[in-house]
Amino acid sequence: MGEFMKLDNSIEKIFEKINEMNGKSSDIVTRVIEKNHNRIGYVYLESVSSDDKISNFLNKAIVNMDKKKPFNSFYNLLKNNIFNSKVKSCETYEDIFYHLASGFTAIFIDDSDKAIVVETRMILDRGVTESTSETIVRGPKDSFTENHNKNIGLIRKRIKDHNLWFEEVKLGRRTKTKVSVAYLKDIVPNYKVKKILDDLKQIDIDAVIDTGYIRELLEKNQKSLFPKVISTERPDLTCTSLLNGKIVILVENSPFVIILPAVLTDFFHSPEDNYQKPFNVSFSRIVRAICFFLALFTPALYIALMTFNQEIIPDQLLISVATQRDGVPFPTAIEVLIFVLTFEILREADIHAPSFSGGAMNIVGALILGDAAVAAGIVSPIVVIVVAITSICELVFYDVDVIDAIREWRLLFILAATFMGLIGFVAMFIIFVAKLSSMECLGTPYLTPFSPLNIRSLKDSLIRVSRKNLKERPQYLTKNLKRLDDNYEESNS
Repeated sequence: MGEFMKLDNSIEKIFEKINEMNGKSSDIVTRVIEKNHNRIGYVYLESVSSDDKISNFLNKAIVNMDKKKPFNSFYNLLKNNIFNSKVKSCETYEDIFYHLASGFTAIFIDDSDKAIVVETRMILDRGVTESTSETIVRGPKDSFTENHNKNIGLIRKRIKDHNLWFEEVKLGRRTKTKVSVAYLKDIVPNYKVKKILDDLKQIDIDAVIDTGYIRELLEKNQKSLFPKVISTERPDLTCTSLLNGKIVILVENSPFVIILPAVLTDFFHSPEDNYQKPFNVSFSRIVRAICFFLALFTPALYIALMTFNQEIIPDQLLISVATQRDGVPFPTAIEVLIFVLTFEILREADIHAPSFSGGAMNIVGALILGDAAVAAGIVSPIVVIVVAITSICELVFYDVDVIDAIREWRLLFILAATFMGLIGFVAMFIIFVAKLSSMECLGTPYLTPFSPLNIRSLKDSLIRVSRKNLKERPQYLTKNLKRLDDNYEESNS
């Protein structure tokens, strides 16, 4: 009701209403100036507006206003004497409150039911810094910040193409957060952009604070432990994805952006892959794929073989493992679960501990605790090795959602192997593959390009070919495939 109220035509009434609706907040500043026999009032929030800009710029513009300029009303005279690139008109209190909270100053004139809002925003965000979650040796070091316009600028400075479009919506009944959808108009199919915009416009929630809100709400129709979008704070990875035909969602006040659609092989890639030789990149991606399966399957396979299917293990190895387990009071499954839980506790402690003590806690926990547990006969050395390999293999992945998905699926594999051995392991593996095969994002199957098989897109999946052979964009993303001119080799020969 009140948010659609029209402005009053009296400065005092406007000030009174603004104070009343904001509970007379301490950061509301109001002032009235008389000029050319007219009263001018302005209001701003000193917590988000720069007092220097208002004093040195706005006040001077009002005081030095030339009344001889031929304008048909004092309102237009005032509006055209304010030399600011962001000057707008507002007619409702809802618009006024939004602009005040965004760092604008609202200017009112007696007997006028329209206000002029001028940007006087205070700089409240950090500058462009190096990425902390996706560190690389080679490549650009800048990362996104909480400033929405600055994030768009980091993309604009890399892609100077008129086909780069940004479509904006405001989400959150109370936060009114700006959310921009970025894409290359001539590469991305229109129906994908329309679907994303329609899904965003259907979101009705009190607040959107971070991209995590958007990610969760966009995935509501198809629940999955594995992420179907990429979350990154790297502008170079974002621009590479845009050029391949993906869509990017930027959320105001968040240093992370969402890239979609994502397929499973995207999480075996690194932002640094674009700056290294193809052979080294291919080797690294294969290592990440091996780590993925080791992190998922190792504890469950150990439990299945030691508990139900010992005949598969060679005699010498079985004797060695059985000797190590001599005196351990717990069954193999309980032993593994205890140590997996211990490592998860250590991981959480390392993430949330202060930086000055986190490293020390990690060393004490991983080394001394593990050695003490073996010496006390609570766990066997082979379990420490199995769980340590599993935990180390997780660390090769950047995306936290992927790590969490691996942890949760690993627990399901452990439970299946605990109750049914290799039969349970194989059954869970079938469920795992079936689940991944059933997932899709924007019509793109999650196991692309392996299922369904797409030969062209295999060139930049687990194996990376040289850039001169990457002449086409991924076929599952766009029909505009041409990336490198066919005459390139001839002109450089």
